[in-house]
Amino acid sequence: MQQFESLRASSLYCQKCKTAMPVREKLLLVLPEKEIYDYLCTGCASSLGQREVTAGEMVMARAHAAAATRRRPAGRLPI
Repeated sequence: MQQFESLRASSLYCQKCKTAMPVREKLLLVLPEKEIYDYLCTGCASSLGQREVTAGEMVMARAHAAAATRRRPAGRLPI
């Protein structure tokens, strides 16, 4: 399913905290073909998982962001 290809977690279950906790992403490693991110618990800073982003996904994400910026209508300025 294409809609889940660039899924990012906002909360994951933490074994130490015994509940689902918000997470933050930390860039671990940059390679020519991919980037590896670690998910850290905001409560205890435990590592809860990793996410790999390939070079193709990065290019597609940047192109999508650029297209969204171009499509955004100019807003009216407050008077």
